[in-house]
Amino acid sequence: MKIMKNINYRMVIRRVFVFLPFYLFTFLPLSAQPSWTKNASKSVFTLKTFAADGSLIASSNGFFTGSNGEAISNFTPFKGAARAVIIDASGKEMAVSAMIGANDMYDVAKFRVAGKTRPLAVAQGIAQSGESVWLLPYLETKNLSNGVVRKAETFQQDYAYYTIAMQAAEKHISSPLLNANGEVIGLLQPAASGADSLCYAISARYADSLKVTGLSINDPTLKLTHIKTEMPESLDDANLMMYMASASADSATYAQLISEFIQKFPSSPDGYDYRAQFASGHGDFAAAERDMEQALKLSSNKDNEHFNFARMIYNKLIYQADKPYESWTLDKALGEAQEAWKINPIPAYRELEANILYAQKNYGEAYDRFIDLTKTNMCTAETWYCAAQCKGQLKDSTAMLALLDSAMTMFSKPYLKQAAPYLWARANAKFDAKKYRDAVNDMNDYEQLMTADVNANFYYIRHQAEVAGRLFQQALNDITQAAKMEPKNTFYLAEKAALEVRVGLYDQAAETANEIKALEPDNSDGYLFLGLSQCMKGKKKEGLENLQKAKELGYPQADELIEKYAK
Repeated sequence: MKIMKNINYRMVIRRVFVFLPFYLFTFLPLSAQPSWTKNASKSVFTLKTFAADGSLIASSNGFFTGSNGEAISNFTPFKGAARAVIIDASGKEMAVSAMIGANDMYDVAKFRVAGKTRPLAVAQGIAQSGESVWLLPYLETKNLSNGVVRKAETFQQDYAYYTIAMQAAEKHISSPLLNANGEVIGLLQPAASGADSLCYAISARYADSLKVTGLSINDPTLKLTHIKTEMPESLDDANLMMYMASASADSATYAQLISEFIQKFPSSPDGYDYRAQFASGHGDFAAAERDMEQALKLSSNKDNEHFNFARMIYNKLIYQADKPYESWTLDKALGEAQEAWKINPIPAYRELEANILYAQKNYGEAYDRFIDLTKTNMCTAETWYCAAQCKGQLKDSTAMLALLDSAMTMFSKPYLKQAAPYLWARANAKFDAKKYRDAVNDMNDYEQLMTADVNANFYYIRHQAEVAGRLFQQALNDITQAAKMEPKNTFYLAEKAALEVRVGLYDQAAETANEIKALEPDNSDGYLFLGLSQCMKGKKKEGLENLQKAKELGYPQADELIEKYAK
């Protein structure tokens, strides 16, 4: 009996050891399966991107990080994509509405889908070496792959690139890796090889930190996709984006951005300003006026809106005068500018008022406004120049020259290119005032500044000033240069021949005249200057024949010259 009891005891022990592996195999995965699996799986989706022709570019994985459609995935599928959708765990398809941010080097993207979403919690700290993690693929909730953090390499101080002791398939790229608390620590990235026992993940917190800024419109990474970039959350950033887009975006893209801006910031007058400017630029002045009235209602800076409206009307009347719109007049523009000045008397409003008065040909009042501006911090060479133009219209050449001198005092020698327009204006004013040599001096300075840009017409004009100032050699050099720059322009050749006759260079005049004849046989100038040069050299017979030919070709004063040299 005692022996029997011992046998039964050993049999029980044997049975326990025989079945123990079975029990461990059966229950270990179930006990290791995290409790958060079912709920977390509802936040994972598959991503599909498409080209403009509708063809599939790529499929990948991702997960939601916010309740308003915020999601993250890898960026590669978005390259060249015109459209993208996600399909969530319930099979619901949602369109990707906008890109929030992207980094090509780390191959991550943050974007928004159209609809409410259920997010995963993103771990705020860095997972430590030895910590357990689980891979949560799309539509796979049983027997999750489990691994251990081998290494966490930090970048940008706050984020980690993880090495995980776990094997993962390529089809799981961009699936989330979660810690024991059900917080996502990273997005799975490609392994070194399919048989690699290690896998890698980029910090989910880094991907989720991506955001739109005012400069995102020109982000080279975001430009790799055709899916639009989201409007920033900050009004200042959104205004910066609109400013950047106004210079770089095409018309359709810019119009779309304006609509998004107004939708996102309906209480801001800025969006209505943008839309008004856009409408005015495209000739829809009635729509522009409605938007400006709305901007004025919403704005707390009424002076700024009056100024914007005045400037819009003024620009339309100056640059789009061929497109009539009866309610926009210079008087209305002036009234808006004056209203802005009454509310807040700043120089910019006074300057616009002065420009409008000038456009109304009210030169005296415009002059007074510009002179007022010379006493403010807005005084520039342009201010003095505008005042000078007013005096020029009032036929006060002395005052005009004095004001242009004041414009030039805003620069110091050696002059920079910014001084060139004012030098040229003063040179022409001196020419008109018959101060020819002074005009030539300004033109010389202008040439030094604009060497690469001066043309044949410049040399012709300076030659005229030099002739009037009796600087004949310089004049001959300049008209010769003009003719070299435009060798087929017989006008410059005729001017050259005329000067050569005047200074007694008859042989050169004859050569120049023959050039004219060769280029334009029916041009009377060739025969005129050839005839004059021959007559002056004593070859009256040949000279008179050429003068007669000039008469036949229509030269009006040929009879006087023929009579003079026939004696």
